[in-house]
Amino acid sequence: MTEEKKPVYDRVLRGGTVIDPASGTDAVLDVAINGTAIAAVGTGLAAGAAQVIDCTGKWVLPGLVEGHTHIFQHVSKVGAPADDAHLRRGVVAAADAGTAGASTFAAFRKLVVEPTPMRIVNFLNVSVLGLIDFRFGELMNPDTLVPDDALETAAANPDVVRGFKIRLSEDVVGDNWQMLLKKSLQVAEQAGLPLMVHIGETSEPLPIVLDHLRPGDLVAHCYTGKEHGILDGDEVLPAVAAARERGVLFDSAHGKSNLSFEVARRAIARGFYPDVLSSDTSARNWRGPVFDLLTSISKLVALGMPLTEAVARATVRPAQLLGLDAEGYGRLEPGGPAHVTVVEETEPVVLPDAAGNSITAPRLEPTLVLHGGAEVETVPWRGL
Repeated sequence: MTEEKKPVYDRVLRGGTVIDPASGTDAVLDVAINGTAIAAVGTGLAAGAAQVIDCTGKWVLPGLVEGHTHIFQHVSKVGAPADDAHLRRGVVAAADAGTAGASTFAAFRKLVVEPTPMRIVNFLNVSVLGLIDFRFGELMNPDTLVPDDALETAAANPDVVRGFKIRLSEDVVGDNWQMLLKKSLQVAEQAGLPLMVHIGETSEPLPIVLDHLRPGDLVAHCYTGKEHGILDGDEVLPAVAAARERGVLFDSAHGKSNLSFEVARRAIARGFYPDVLSSDTSARNWRGPVFDLLTSISKLVALGMPLTEAVARATVRPAQLLGLDAEGYGRLEPGGPAHVTVVEETEPVVLPDAAGNSITAPRLEPTLVLHGGAEVETVPWRGL
């Protein structure tokens, strides 16, 4: 009697188009998984599998990495749920962008970071108050920027704090924007971390702000339709191009009020893609107009960004920026953790921006999400 061969792999995702920008892969392949790790990526792997999942006609992506969101739920009025708005929609790691400040960070760590299955890091708000309520600017009292508190919190929590965040809208900083920005940059410089700067309704034109920024700092809401954005007519401002050339990064950060299809379409047509493609999900937008990161990707792809470029900016690029690539996030690599998001394209639907416009386009929907090899129950899209 011939002894029956034991399966080589626990599970094989068969026949999907694997897009892994970290390795330059864009091809129909199988992905084999053993336990919590990716065992192999190649062809003909299904024959040695205990379980085969047919992914024909779908895209097999690294688990998505959300570079800008707000998930301090139950403490901040802007906090969206980490599970239903993120993990169960294909996001396996995320950076909260300034919802917590030094005085609220301990609660953020205990209530969000520690109990949530997905990997969570943050950009610490330079105001000790953090972003508790959009109606009240956290830096209108400039004394809430306490450098020692920010530095102590970052130094004590290097596994979570990966940068700092300042919102430069007039209703947040008033007339003190330049002084507050300089102090924030000093904090970031001393900590050796990047600074994320929120634009949209700044009191000064963007080039004046960009003059202050260092390589590695981020400009959030690069496709904002509000005053003082990145465009002059149909062209990208020379100062924006120069800032990118010297290493300043740009984050799409959709948000409730900071993605204009018209701005994004013109910028994309000029080859100006965001360095980080993020949703800026919050409690006030995750049921629309943002919904989730996959919907934000779908919108920019519909406006002309190649899918492979969009995937890179929602996987390996933010993982590298956040230091999560060292933990295996953002890539599909044999021996690395099995963080995988499988998506399919839906029929065209109406998708809104944040400026009152809409487009009709296909949308990407998760059909399988694995975090460390564990299958995550997905939830349906909460669209229009």
